[in-house]
Amino acid sequence: MFTGIVEALGTLKNIRHLSEGATLEIQATDVLTDAEVGDSIAVDGACLTIRTLTPETFSADISAETLRRTTLGERKVAERVNLERSLRLSDRLGGHLVLGHVDEVATIAGWKDEGDASLMQVTMSSNIRRYIAYKGSITVDGISLTVSGVHADTFEVALIPHTKQVTTLGAKRSGANVNLEVDIVARYIETLLNNRNSEENWAEQPASETINLNFLAKHGYIS
Repeated sequence: MFTGIVEALGTLKNIRHLSEGATLEIQATDVLTDAEVGDSIAVDGACLTIRTLTPETFSADISAETLRRTTLGERKVAERVNLERSLRLSDRLGGHLVLGHVDEVATIAGWKDEGDASLMQVTMSSNIRRYIAYKGSITVDGISLTVSGVHADTFEVALIPHTKQVTTLGAKRSGANVNLEVDIVARYIETLLNNRNSEENWAEQPASETINLNFLAKHGYIS
């Protein structure tokens, strides 16, 4: 599990495509100081497992499914990637809970500068539209961001100067592809509602324990 707070930028040193899947070699330093083979590390928001390790590089295998679901198959040697080590239970949760399970690849649709900050507009499919809420959380290329606007097929996030400086988003332009992961809390709420509101389960649940839209509104989860 991760928080969406990028710790360092790595450089793609080598990518070896296999018949199914690929192997990445990434140059990095800070995030490898206490790393071990088998540890999880998020690369542009995709959770990968360290296969080999040196003081300045690590390699990770990518399955065919990950290549289909993420932008990692598009990456080229010398490109930068966002890196984050997995979360310790004692760490501060600076962003939001991120699993490193990319939901879909989206495209940057536009930019609008607002002083030193920027608004970035990103496409989204109908499959994830219901999980994206105004002022909610979204992970873009492994970065925890706050949704500042939601439209029919796009959403906006505001990028402060620090985020543009310490992540790859500062160098992205319109038309670039990015990895999206929706807030896992939204998925759990949807699952709870679907299960509790199903005709089979409804009769089995005491009224006081039923979780529905009225229950969520009453307790301040939705407005």
